Order: sequence, then C-alpha cells, then structure tokens
Amino acid sequence: MKTPPRTITRTPTASLGALAAGLGLSGLAWAQAASKPAEPAELPVVRTQAAAEQDSPDSKKYLATESRIGKGKQELRDIPQSVTVVTEKLMEDRKLDTLKDTLRQTAGISFQAAEGGEEDIRLRGFALQTTGDVFADGLRDPAFYDRDTFFLERIEVLRGSASMLFGRGSTGGAVNLVNKAPRLKSAGKVDLSLASHDNVRGVLDWNQKLGTTSALRLGAMLQRADNNGAGTRLSKQGVAASFATGIGQVDEWQVGIYHLDNENGINYGLPWLRTAAGNTPDPTTDVMRLDPTAYFGMASDRNHGRADQLTLSHTHRFDGGGEWITKLRLADYDRDQRASTVRFGAAATQPDKSAVIASTLKPTTVLTRGFQPKVQQMQTLHAQSDYSGRHQWLGLTHEIQTGADIAVERKQVDAAYSAAQGGLVPTKATTLLGTPNDGASVDEGLRSFRRASDYNSKAAGVYVQDLAQLRPDFKLLGGLRFDHLAGEYFSNAIPNNAQTPVTRTSYRMTVNQWSWRAGALWQPSPLQSFHASAATSFNTSGDAYSLNAANQNIPPEKAMNLELGAKLDSEDGDFSTRFAIFRTTKLHERNTDPLTPDIVTLSGKRHAAGVEMDFSGQVGDGWQVFASWMWLPIAKIDVSSANSGELQGDRPSLTPRVTGTLWVTREVGTEWRFGAGVNARGRQAPNRNPGWEARGFVTADVMAEYRPDENGPTYKLNISNLTNKLYADALYSGHYVPGAGRIVTLTGTYAF
Repeated sequence: MKTPPRTITRTPTASLGALAAGLGLSGLAWAQAASKPAEPAELPVVRTQAAAEQDSPDSKKYLATESRIGKGKQELRDIPQSVTVVTEKLMEDRKLDTLKDTLRQTAGISFQAAEGGEEDIRLRGFALQTTGDVFADGLRDPAFYDRDTFFLERIEVLRGSASMLFGRGSTGGAVNLVNKAPRLKSAGKVDLSLASHDNVRGVLDWNQKLGTTSALRLGAMLQRADNNGAGTRLSKQGVAASFATGIGQVDEWQVGIYHLDNENGINYGLPWLRTAAGNTPDPTTDVMRLDPTAYFGMASDRNHGRADQLTLSHTHRFDGGGEWITKLRLADYDRDQRASTVRFGAAATQPDKSAVIASTLKPTTVLTRGFQPKVQQMQTLHAQSDYSGRHQWLGLTHEIQTGADIAVERKQVDAAYSAAQGGLVPTKATTLLGTPNDGASVDEGLRSFRRASDYNSKAAGVYVQDLAQLRPDFKLLGGLRFDHLAGEYFSNAIPNNAQTPVTRTSYRMTVNQWSWRAGALWQPSPLQSFHASAATSFNTSGDAYSLNAANQNIPPEKAMNLELGAKLDSEDGDFSTRFAIFRTTKLHERNTDPLTPDIVTLSGKRHAAGVEMDFSGQVGDGWQVFASWMWLPIAKIDVSSANSGELQGDRPSLTPRVTGTLWVTREVGTEWRFGAGVNARGRQAPNRNPGWEARGFVTADVMAEYRPDENGPTYKLNISNLTNKLYADALYSGHYVPGAGRIVTLTGTYAF
C-alpha cells in the first residue's frame, strides 16, 4: 500500500563528508540542477513513497529526460553540450550485452584494433578509452576489460571537451555507465537467452525491499558461447549487489559490490588483403571474403579479465532541493591476454611461392600465428564529493555545482621471457586459409613472465560551475576546474639474451592544469532549449600509464570544443530531438621531432567539425523510435612534423564521414511488438593513415516480441546483422577484426 507524501526534516547523522575531508576533499560541491525557474529556497524537500518505489523513469522507454553525467542530476535540456543516452529498454530490445555493442548504437563511434587487443574506442575520431574517459556512476573506470551490461540502467555519452567536469582526457567526450540502484519494492526478473553458436546467457535482476527505507538490489550473469559471431569464444560470469538505507530520506547510504570474470577467447584479427605485393598504399585493400565466424588463432588463445569494485556512497538532501553526494570506490583489475597475430606466411611458404595478394589467395594459403600478450594488473582508489543546489544571489537564480575528487592509480605490466632470455616459448603451428578453427593449441602455462613496468599516480581536482538565470528564458553558464597530477613510471629492462642484470629506470610527470567551460542557454518554452558552448580539455603524456625519456617532461595536449545546438521536445513530452553543430580542435598534439626522434614535441594540431542529430521517444500510438546520426565532413591534420603515418593535410584515421543508427518498434495488439533498425558507418582509414580507407557498411537488425499474458513470461526473437554482412569492425594498420555475422537469439523473460 502506498503511503502519502511526507516532508523530510533533517536529523543529526554521520556523513561520508568526514571521509571526504580526510582525503583532502575540502568544500562542498556546487552543481547545476533543473531547467525550470527557481522555486523559493525555503520550500522543504518532499519525497514520496511512490517515487522511491519506482525504477528510473527513463529505464523502461527510449526517451531519457535527465542525466547525472555532469555529476549532479540535471535535465538534459540544461546541459549545453550534446548528450546521447541509451536506456535499459533500448539495450534489452536490441540485445546489447556489452559496452561495445551499446556504443555502436550511438553516432560518431569507431573502434581501433589496438596492439593490446583492448577496447580502443574513438569518438569524433579522438581516443576515448585510452585516455581513461569511461566512468561508472560518475567515477573514473580506467582499466581495460570487456564491460558487460547485465547490471546497467543506462549508458550516457557526453560529446566534446569535458575536462571541466572530469579532469584529464575528454577531448572527444566521456561515457558514463549508470548501475542499477535499490528501490523500495520487491520485484525481479530472469532472462534466459539461447543464440547461434551454442550461445547461452542467463541474467538475474532482483530487488528486495528490506524495511521502510532499505532495499537490496542483486544482479547476476552467466554466459557461454562457442563464438560471438566474430571468431571469439565467450565464457564469463558476473555478480553485482547494492544495499541502500535511508532511500528518499535526508541521508541515504549505499554500498555496492561488483565482480566480473571474463574467461573469453580472443580473435586478434586478420591481415588486410591487397591487390599488389608490398606495403605501398593500395586503395583497393579490403577484407577477405570469409565467414565472420572464421577463426585462425590458437584454441589456447585467451583474453581473461577480472574486475572487482567496492563502492560506498552517501547522499545528503538539503531543504530546498540541494544534494551533497560523496562516493568512494576501491577497485582491482587483472588481465591475462595471450593472442595470436595472424599474418600471411612469407612467399617461400606459399603453394605457388609468391606473395599473397587478392589474385593468389586460395584455400591452401598459409597463415602464421605470432604472439601478442598483455598481462597486467591495476588497483585504483577514486573518491569525489559533489554538491548541487539552487540559490538566490543578487536577485538572480544560480544553479550551482561544485566538488572535489582524488584518484590513486597503480598499474603493473608483465612481459614474457624470450627463448634467448631463458624462457620457454611454445611453437605455434601455421594453418591454412581453408581450415579455420583447426583446434591447434599450445601450453600457455609453459611461459614465464617478469615485471616489465610499474606506474603509480596521484591526482586531485576541484571545480565550480554556475548556471545563472538572467531572465525566465535565458541562462549563462561558467565553470572552472583545477587539476594536479603526479605520476611515476618504472621501466625494468633486461638484456636480450639473459634475465639479469635488471636495469630499473624511473620517469616522472607533474601536471597542474586549468580547464573551463562556458555556455548560454535560450529556452523560450518548456519544449525548446537552444545552446552555445565552449569547453576545453587536456590529456597527459601518461594517458596509457606509460612514460619514457622522450615524453616525461612534455606538457599536456590541449583541446577545445565549440558547439551550437538545440533540444526540441514534442508537446506531449513523449518525443525529443537533439541537434548540434560542433568543431573539436586539438590545439597542441604530441609529435616526434623528425630531426631528433628521441624528442617529443607539442607541435601538432588537428580538428574535426560536423553535425549531429538524435531522435528518441514515442511517435503516435504504439511506435517507439531511437536514432543517432553524425556527419563529419571536415577532419584534418592541420600541423604535423611527422614524416610517416598521419601526415599534415591528411584526414585523421578512424574518422568516418557518416555514422548512424535507426531503431523503430511497433506494438500490434496487446500481445505482439515488432522492431527493425540499421547501423551504418562510412569509409575510414586505419591508424597511421596508410593511404587507403576501409569500406563503409550498413547492417540490419530485426526483433519480434510475444507476450501472451500480461502476468506471464515474454518471448523475444532478435536477429542481428540480418544479411550476414561482412565488414571490418575494428581497424589497425596491419589487421582488422571482423564484425559479428548473423546471430539469432531467442530470449525468455519471466518477471516476479
């Protein structure tokens, strides 16, 4: 039975604010809140039982109206930068099980098939994950691991420079993963999916009300598959739990744990196919006409990863609507990758004794399998304290956001001993193009490793932002942040033919950097919001947690984003559109001095400019739409001293001119719902811009859902890549990772 609304009165309580003070998080945090005219500051905070019982209002539909990617809860119309939100409902309907799958549903995203096999994400052509721009509930989540969506309520993509909010990184934007939170109700659901390639996945989401203001939320996932549709076997499991007390009260406390264990295989990629021998630029370079599931690595290859997180948070709600939120997260990550670099064998090993090109490719073509390890560990501590509230000063309403954060990050990287150094190096057999999945393996347990490097850093930042309402339809925004970071990198080198002596060399980096954001909002009605903004960002030499003699004393790279945009809502509030024109410029980019290769300089400059559009929500009776589109006609290396790779005047790598997605569902009667959509990505060059571009592509997905009884199970059929399109999903100069082929998935959902 629902209880009537009640007014909160404050009572003395302990606070994580004490912990924040102990960590050096001095001061409250000021933040912008909602877009509506300020209410009198003396009004009490009112929380209703009904609101505390419900999930996020955006979680069960495609349209999102608010976000916490700016650290304080804000209406999207009050954020003067482009934000795309993928809700839980959209992830369920399109069967999006990983972060990478989900980001494909947002415009401007591309992927690099990096040397370490990690999820190297690009936004507007700028590196995202390699600069640590992935966050979970607003806290930086910098480690490389294959993130799963089983406990996510939404994924938010903030586009453009964002160092004023987050510190280092953020040239292209930032991604925030929002985990599910406890609610004051008892409910749950179980999903069981059966898919192509013996893919079985089970997901549990259970919320249990434990008292008047307490609840527990539990999530679990288990998945096994012979193939993910692109040559990688899957074996992963995860569990997450969050307990909250004081839900909806003056003081709310929450503790959460998260564990994800990936024991997956890895398809490191396939070599590009050229029409002529040699490494000269070849505009006709293409992918091989193979089934996307074809796998030529070793059966013993692996990409194991583990993520463990403990998160504590405290929310204090002030009379009048302000919030002070303090969070602390301890995390530990482990990664053990043993991949095969698949390449064409030398001409002498081929049946016709000639180099492999398109005209000589045949089932008996010989492929070699090299070795690409990535063995590393990472430990992090992140803490932040943020205040958001509305105040009346000098006759104006000010929506204030301020806060402080600290980060302690440690990373260790191991390297395998070579045979010359006394290590055991298993011999990998060659294979043939006509015999994929040959089952060959080596004993990876024979390899021995040593500590190759350590990276330790401490960082702290403070910021303040004010959104001042000058008149009912016009607001001005200004924000400023200061960051301090000190990093130390230790390199442990050994001779090429012995394990000793170990030469330990240290490199240090100290960064003190200001960032700012400014903007204006014109909101002539509750359904219209127009904005203009400018924001800066910086990223340090230690982005990848690696320093050397050439870059240790190099100042940060700097960038600026300029944007004009609008958010327009339908009169009934069920449909929303977002438009933006932007220009992102990296003002100071690291380059290697061509005359002195061991010196790195900030002599580079590049920019990208284009148009973005998002559409989401309900159109008419029973129709739901989500669309995201970007046109990036301008992308250029303006200044560069490089004499190879991406040269001055080139279009940067991994910047397709067009990216987009469209998804539409339609209810038919009370029992059926159907969906269909497409994903598109234009031509783009791999990294180092080798003089050609990989083909663009369009894939299609469909869905059918049947719910015979309102209180019974739901059955959903998804077919992704309906036409089994062959394309390169992640690109590198020497190889590509194919996109997943056609996958048919049947999911049964039972709610209780």
